[in-house]
Amino acid sequence: MKETIWHWRPPGPAENNPLFLWPPDLAKTIRWYATNWKPLSEYFVFVALACLSWFAFQPDLQAIRSAELDGSSAKWFAMIYARNLLYTLLFAGGFHLYFYTWRLQGTDYKYEQRDPTELSSRFTFGHQVYDNMFWTLLSGVSIWTLYEIVLLWAVANGHAPWTDWNTNTIWFCLLFLLIPLWLSLHFYVGHRVLHWKPLYLVSHAVHHRNVRTGPWSGLSMHPIEHAIYLSSVFIHFFVPSHPIHIFFHFYCLTISAIYGHVGYDRLRIGKKASLAIAHFHHQLHHRHFECNYGAAELPCDVWFNSFDDGSAQARERLKSRRYQR
Repeated sequence: MKETIWHWRPPGPAENNPLFLWPPDLAKTIRWYATNWKPLSEYFVFVALACLSWFAFQPDLQAIRSAELDGSSAKWFAMIYARNLLYTLLFAGGFHLYFYTWRLQGTDYKYEQRDPTELSSRFTFGHQVYDNMFWTLLSGVSIWTLYEIVLLWAVANGHAPWTDWNTNTIWFCLLFLLIPLWLSLHFYVGHRVLHWKPLYLVSHAVHHRNVRTGPWSGLSMHPIEHAIYLSSVFIHFFVPSHPIHIFFHFYCLTISAIYGHVGYDRLRIGKKASLAIAHFHHQLHHRHFECNYGAAELPCDVWFNSFDDGSAQARERLKSRRYQR
């Protein structure tokens, strides 16, 4: 579907999780969760990746339990950092090569007619991709790894509550559905704080340099923003979890941010099939700025009157509210 301000956009308005509709709409809610958890969907990929990390690329918890902040810890610190760096390069680098370097999909399902700005003095090094890679790799992957090390050390030493498949199977499975809800609430609150002018100018402005986004834009943030944005994982200090849940939570924050800023709504598979990747809900935030501070899993923007569904009526409402302020 084409529209004046978009090269392509999804048909119909952007939607939030129908779980919170009143009166309840069970059929719509089932369709939402079936779509969001089907094979190759983001959540499906993140659970698979979390299991892969735990069973194949995770240092033994005994080694973490006895580790001290000395040379003996360097090996498993490096292993966790390398794993996170690999995933970032795989997804951000892979999407960038596919969509913007090799242009294997052309402009099919592309939100913006133009590509992300390449050369501009507002970016570090005067180049958007170099700027985004700098903040992602230097700050993003480092703070992500630091938080992950802290949580794994806490789990290994009994400072964070543990659960597993055998201890409580129902809770183990349910937690995968609850994490995105908590993450959405935390993201909304943290994002509103980051739009407070003094904090925005110091930190969040780095991310909002990206009006037209690309895969490397998702984690391109100032360290202050990374520290706030990633801090939702500390809920695992209080909620019984398994490291697989912790990994899944991190991937919902980091790799999902890469998905959400790709700039293409779908990955074309063959001539007819396609796979949803980007988040039009968040694309509207980068375009219109004062809307959609949260994520679609929890309708905080609806509750606090900052939701833009992409329609002309929604834009007029937002303009009117901005004018009144």
